[in-house]
Amino acid sequence: MYDVIIIGAGVAGLSAALWCDDLKLNCVVIETNTKAGGQLHRIYNPIKNHLGGHDFANGNDAAEAMLKQIEGRAFELLLDTPFVEIDLQNKRVRLENKRTLEARYVIIATGLRRGALNVKGEREFRHRGVYDSGSQSKNIIAGKHACVIGGGDAAAENALILAEVCPLVTLVHRGESLRARGEFIERINRTTHIETLFNTTVTEICGKEIVDRVRVETPGKEFEIKTQAVVIRIGYQPNSDEFAAQLERDAQGYISVSSEHETSVRDVFAIGDVSNPLAPTISGAIGAGATATKVIEARSRKS
Repeated sequence: MYDVIIIGAGVAGLSAALWCDDLKLNCVVIETNTKAGGQLHRIYNPIKNHLGGHDFANGNDAAEAMLKQIEGRAFELLLDTPFVEIDLQNKRVRLENKRTLEARYVIIATGLRRGALNVKGEREFRHRGVYDSGSQSKNIIAGKHACVIGGGDAAAENALILAEVCPLVTLVHRGESLRARGEFIERINRTTHIETLFNTTVTEICGKEIVDRVRVETPGKEFEIKTQAVVIRIGYQPNSDEFAAQLERDAQGYISVSSEHETSVRDVFAIGDVSNPLAPTISGAIGAGATATKVIEARSRKS
């Protein structure tokens, strides 16, 4: 019987675990992946806007620093541990290995996953023309015609990164205008070899051994774009499907929480990106972990 079960060992979950240790709350952290750190391992650019720490070269660098900080802390961290059933009302979690965990409080910190096009060729050509990041795969993509799909900050930034090494970058966005920050849009408009297609949807990624084109459609028209590299950056989706029948969520699937990060179920909290559609950041995740744990500790003293 634990005081707190934390589901997810990303930044938010680790922050909550650190605070649990400081506040003498007995906690266990469950993580389905083989390593802790969550989305940090998929950040390939420098991290320069996290107040209180030095600049990190990339997400892995940040993850290593955070994991070093929790070494020797008095909480149980279960990696590579999927759960098969969760009862939030009774604060009970059954793991894939048949172990059952119970607690007085639950903190959900399951984060986000990359958005997918769900079109033919997307999975088939992974690492054979379909890449996660222009920054990570810059040297592989250099010299090729690249196609970046998306309209937010990540897509715009990837297009600009690839424009440094590619003769032509096509930015494909289903909306009427980019959602990216103004500085990115200004740079894209100044870069002559970035072509932006609006109101355009990718319907298939094509090729033989490797990608050689994408099929797209606009209202009333279908055509193909020749390309040898596709980077898909169409945003994120919250990892909340497992809790859909038990918790209130918004229209996008983010878990609804109070100012104390409490969900619609008493003594169940959600922190970090899974409950923060407006500002999913490292700093926000760390702060949410501290807030939820402080609320739990205060309730524990009263009960």
